[in-house]
Amino acid sequence: MKLTFRQIEPFVKSPDPAARVVLVFGPDEGLMKERAALIGKTVVADLNDPFNVAVLNADSLGSDPARLNDEARAISMMGGNRLIRIESGADSLTPLIKEYLADPSPTALVVIEGGDLSTRSSLRKLVESAKNAAALPCYVAEARDVSGLIREMLQDAGLRIDNDASAWLAQQLTGDRLLARAEIEKLITYMISAPDKSVHLDDVIACCGQGGAKSLDDLIFATLGGDTEAALRTFRQLLDEGTAIIAMLRSLQNHVRRLHLARVAMDQGANAKEAMDSLNPKIFFKWEDSFRGQLMRFSTARLDTIMQRLMRLEADCKQTGTPDELVTAQALLSISAAARR
Repeated sequence: MKLTFRQIEPFVKSPDPAARVVLVFGPDEGLMKERAALIGKTVVADLNDPFNVAVLNADSLGSDPARLNDEARAISMMGGNRLIRIESGADSLTPLIKEYLADPSPTALVVIEGGDLSTRSSLRKLVESAKNAAALPCYVAEARDVSGLIREMLQDAGLRIDNDASAWLAQQLTGDRLLARAEIEKLITYMISAPDKSVHLDDVIACCGQGGAKSLDDLIFATLGGDTEAALRTFRQLLDEGTAIIAMLRSLQNHVRRLHLARVAMDQGANAKEAMDSLNPKIFFKWEDSFRGQLMRFSTARLDTIMQRLMRLEADCKQTGTPDELVTAQALLSISAAARR
């Protein structure tokens, strides 16, 4: 079965018992892993339970396909249902999953983490069309979704956050659920002893801007602003501080996506101010002039080209053996040079 957007969260909290195989997939790896874990915990209390949890992957099942059925039908020494987790799911699993769905174990739930599967994926098509399986997409969160997560986590910790502080932080964290949670948890630790339990913009920048969101902004605006020297300097600074290259690329993609939305609005007749005001969250006031300049500099077609390059670069960086620092630096050089033309 193919889940709609509104069906996803209820399913994660209480999976349909008819679904014996759940495929969790999409470009937001952090959200994918989070949802797979939440679904798994509806079966077992501890995802590391050695008696009721089996962790497999496409490679191990390729060499030993019978193991899926063996693990799913194994009787636990401690009783209870079993959870079969399959990591790095790929189309190579399609024949095996098809065979399993013809006669699935009634006491086991198979959860597959499928990564960014396209609509042409045979595994995705199989699960979406099966009545006893469920396909659950995990697309890159919009800023408004991250804003909701920020408020939810802070409220649970007994903290309140100003609107401008929430908007600024959401803009920085859009793109990766795990990165967002880590930064929000850091903010909670930083602010939990605040006398008035209130989080302001200065607090967020002080906590999450050092070596993180603030420097990512510097990287973004230097690159798209055509300042090659500043872009490469900030890139090296972020690497030295332990910022993941994927986090940098996701931040750049999010910024280009927002530029694209505003540029399309301008193409349809809006002026720069109207186009920028249509974005949610709003552009942080410090960067308004720079963002406006980029809007005037880049066409929709050029932004499409940049986005495609960043997405290909992210995919390349996830491949073993790719000199990710080198290819990312080359991309920053190319994009910043294009911004000067």
